[in-house]
Amino acid sequence: MSAGYEVAVRAEATLGEGPTWDPATGRLLWLDILGMRLHTYDPATGRRTTRTTEQHVGAAKPRAGGGLVLNLRDGVALLDPDDSFRWLHHEPVPGRRANDAAVAPDGSLWAGTMRYDEAAGGGTLSRLTGDGTAETILPDVTVSNGTGWSPDGRLMYYVDTPTRRVDVFDYDGGRATGRRPLVEIEEGAGYPDGLTVDAEGCVWVALWDGGAVRRYTPDGRLDRVITLPAPRTTACAFGGAALTDLYVTTARVGLESPDPLSGSLLVIPDAGRGLPQPAFQG
Repeated sequence: MSAGYEVAVRAEATLGEGPTWDPATGRLLWLDILGMRLHTYDPATGRRTTRTTEQHVGAAKPRAGGGLVLNLRDGVALLDPDDSFRWLHHEPVPGRRANDAAVAPDGSLWAGTMRYDEAAGGGTLSRLTGDGTAETILPDVTVSNGTGWSPDGRLMYYVDTPTRRVDVFDYDGGRATGRRPLVEIEEGAGYPDGLTVDAEGCVWVALWDGGAVRRYTPDGRLDRVITLPAPRTTACAFGGAALTDLYVTTARVGLESPDPLSGSLLVIPDAGRGLPQPAFQG
């Protein structure tokens, strides 16, 4: 089905990604990974800000004490409320960059990486705690992407894009076990990218080269399809004061004739009800 999407921010992001609602500021954070830009958008006022990062940035998430945690090309860093910068975990690997990341119910950061050439098995998914301790959870992923948790925190959902699957793990005490497929995206429908979980436990996933966002029930049944004009839909997240509006990022990279809205931030008002997201405990 098509939905009544709106253009929240008309932009030409090369690789728009990582929409994240920041309840402390009432703003949506989103990124242009390859453009090295961190954007904010205040839906109440329409105010926008942009800051440049010194490296390709895969994710930016709020911290419990203020500021942001950043998943950057060479590792994970902290941006303090006074704008000072420091590395939390510095691990540069030639030819590799950061990609999507998410904060788990226990306040740890699950940060993904990938190789620039997208070589198979060249990426990782790692868990980082507030003291900088890093543990590689999945060592051989290709394009580490969407990660999210069920409302009760007992399930973790994860996307390694070239597999065409959304996988589900049992989750307990910072451990993800029992990996199994939840859904597999059929040929011709695009590739799974970023995801979010709503208050009913359903998984919303953006489809790269699919121009759509899909909602799947916890048992893997396709429940809803929202088609959008930009073919490279990259990620989605609920935002707004009531967490009822679904924000969707898009990309222009690699498109010879991009849609005029490719690279923009889109929003589907009253799409559902999202879950409050934990802040990084660091």
